[in-house]
Amino acid sequence: MDTFMLIIVSIIFGAMVGSFLNVCILRLPKNESIVTPGSHCPYCKKPIQFYDNIPLISYFLLRGRCRCCKKPISIQYPLVEGITAIGSFLLFLKYGPSLSYLIYFFFLDGLIVITVIDLYHQIIPDVVSIPGIGVGLLSSLIIPHLTLLNSLMGILLGGGSLFLVATLYRWLFKREGMGGGDIKLLAMIGAFLGWKAVILAILLSSLVGSIVGIVIMVFKGKNFKYAIPFGPFLSFGAVMALFYQNEIISWYLQWKG
Repeated sequence: MDTFMLIIVSIIFGAMVGSFLNVCILRLPKNESIVTPGSHCPYCKKPIQFYDNIPLISYFLLRGRCRCCKKPISIQYPLVEGITAIGSFLLFLKYGPSLSYLIYFFFLDGLIVITVIDLYHQIIPDVVSIPGIGVGLLSSLIIPHLTLLNSLMGILLGGGSLFLVATLYRWLFKREGMGGGDIKLLAMIGAFLGWKAVILAILLSSLVGSIVGIVIMVFKGKNFKYAIPFGPFLSFGAVMALFYQNEIISWYLQWKG
């Protein structure tokens, strides 16, 4: 199979996995099985037939509505499928048909699920982040550029730094400022990417999160006590570190110099 066909396969594979991620996003916060029952309309509960469950394509053929009850289907479904397909494509370009591609695709899937769930519910499911820490640590034995020590240091630096921030914030302001889910998420990021990438992810997520937070406070009149989920920003920082770590560091050194 030539490279072009492999790229097409990676895109289709990504979209198919994205369809499954939508199931996880919907059911994990409710502690429901992600295996049974099969996909069904959340309104009329009718099972979705296989020809109406083709990633991306079915949504547009059905014009974003259930075939049976005509209720609208959330735009989340094609967005998640499309983002996962693009992520698979970019990872294939970076790593080719390798174990590194599969491992980081698994990592990216976890970040997508965590991001959407955190946006909806302001929770980061332990069922994703905690196993992710272990998988990331074991993956350091396979990924060429990631050593076991680097992965372990990433876990300690990632989880430990946020734990310290959360503890200091609680001590100073007498209330929670950083959830335990964020701490576990950053530990997972460190496990997959190593300690250097964790530092970059923290800096990028803090920068973007601060900008978004200020914009929200200005336009919505919120104060500093307004809760903004931090998981999506950590995931953004992790993705940027995954794809562009060397480029960002080189740009910074050139800019500073």
